[in-house]
Amino acid sequence: MDKPKHNLDFKLMALTYKVRDFFSPRINILKEAELKSGFRVLDYGCGPGSYIIPLAEFVGKSGKIYALDIHPLAIQMVRSIASKKQLPSVETICSDCKTGLQDKSIDVALLYDTLHGLSKPDEVLAELHRVLKPGGILSLSDHHMKEDEIRAKVTYIGLFWLSRKGERLYNFSKVG
Repeated sequence: MDKPKHNLDFKLMALTYKVRDFFSPRINILKEAELKSGFRVLDYGCGPGSYIIPLAEFVGKSGKIYALDIHPLAIQMVRSIASKKQLPSVETICSDCKTGLQDKSIDVALLYDTLHGLSKPDEVLAELHRVLKPGGILSLSDHHMKEDEIRAKVTYIGLFWLSRKGERLYNFSKVG
């Protein structure tokens, strides 16, 4: 489906994310995602792992975090974070679309700064719909897109409806 960035491009992106995260901590964004202790969360397009540590704080020891990315360096970085911070509940998935997760096994799927770059967003949204539990939330943010573009792209095939618009995030509920 999509191709990973070149290693240098990815490393530069990871560096800019560190600067971004210093000025705008990811935990502040995740507060809008309706996360709870014990949740199973999929960070789809996890990149260098900016959300992994704050996600672990939200879901606690009884929760589970799946970090998926197309780029092997992203997977390596997330594994390093999980190892250094002793986060055994973090599992990585290197994929361009399919998660390999069971149907209806995820409480919240994060799709942050990823939607705009997908060549086949309908396939990714269908996969997220498949793995989300009934009543599951697709938490989305993409500063590369306008609000009407985000709403249209996510809701037009009928798998999700906008349940809440926060200051930084859009939370879509799974239909069906």
